[in-house]
Amino acid sequence: MGYEHGGGGFGGRPREMHKVTCSECKKECEVPFKPSGDRPVYCKECFSKRKDSSR
Repeated sequence: MGYEHGGGGFGGRPREMHKVTCSECKKECEVPFKPSGDRPVYCKECFSKRKDSSR
């Protein structure tokens, strides 16, 4: 026990998380990719809000 299995990692290892500040609400969060710096990064809440409103 302790770490998750089947968490969408590559080859069974846990996904690498990167600390970022949400471009929308300025809250600190973690994302499963390395931000390139040329695009805004959003926390889960803001990302889903933006996704829902773009329909």
